[in-house]
Amino acid sequence: MRFPRTLTAVLGMTAAVALLTSGCATNAPKTQTPSASTTAQIVKNDAAAALVPAAVATSGVLQIGTNLTYAPDEFKNAAGEPIGGGIELMTAISTRLGLTPKFQDSQFDNIIPGIKGGKYQVGIASFTDTKERQNSVDFVDYFTAGGQWASKAGTTIDPDNACGKTVAVGTGTYQETDEIPARSKACTDAGKPAIIVLKLDTQQDITTAVALGRADALSADSPVTQYAVSQTEGKLQLAGPIFDSAPFGIAVAKDSGTMTQAVQTALQSLIDDGTYGRILTTWGVSAGAITKVTINGGTS
Repeated sequence: MRFPRTLTAVLGMTAAVALLTSGCATNAPKTQTPSASTTAQIVKNDAAAALVPAAVATSGVLQIGTNLTYAPDEFKNAAGEPIGGGIELMTAISTRLGLTPKFQDSQFDNIIPGIKGGKYQVGIASFTDTKERQNSVDFVDYFTAGGQWASKAGTTIDPDNACGKTVAVGTGTYQETDEIPARSKACTDAGKPAIIVLKLDTQQDITTAVALGRADALSADSPVTQYAVSQTEGKLQLAGPIFDSAPFGIAVAKDSGTMTQAVQTALQSLIDDGTYGRILTTWGVSAGAITKVTINGGTS
């Protein structure tokens, strides 16, 4: 459900607000940390490695485009290093392919063009596999997610009846381009006020906006919303169940030869031996696990 993001400036912050902001959301996980034993025993899978195109295999490196603003999937630790469930999973896939992963942090909207242009062999950034995106790249689907809202603790908001409310979203995300416009249109069609959209750069900014009362709620992909709530120490709460489930996919160039099948084979082997499940459990997102890897399974 992710699309590009841009920066929205927040002006006039007082020292007290800045202090609250620093306590509201953080890119460093409080409880979720990768376990060394989770991926320590991963070895090369010959069947998967045999499918890697010769030029990539010879280089020994898998160039991976990502966007490190999206906890718990792809973000940075205190040292600025890439971490998260998606990062750990892509590292495991790289190992299965006999390659060393090289993660390159990029603006979200530059990743797919970078794959098409040959800068990256793959991209992992919690991409929702959609028909529109399938026109540009192929997707190896690895996870199922949906949308979910959160609000400030102690407040009540119904995503199906949020007319006139302010909802914080990432600029260009599915929530901004599809979900909220549809909900807002339902409001105006019924003669009610439109939903006010507050677009921000990172999930930390979005979470903070709700905690500070700048927005009545946030909408994001379900693992992101759940993680955001867990990081605010009781300042936020979930608002309603998960909706509109869809697959997340690893993006691969359409002209990559057998690279798509290589990633699919490597990922399936990780599912089959239990490594995939352990990674998802480590990051608290096992509810989105799949059992069979598909290519271009998105239908919307």
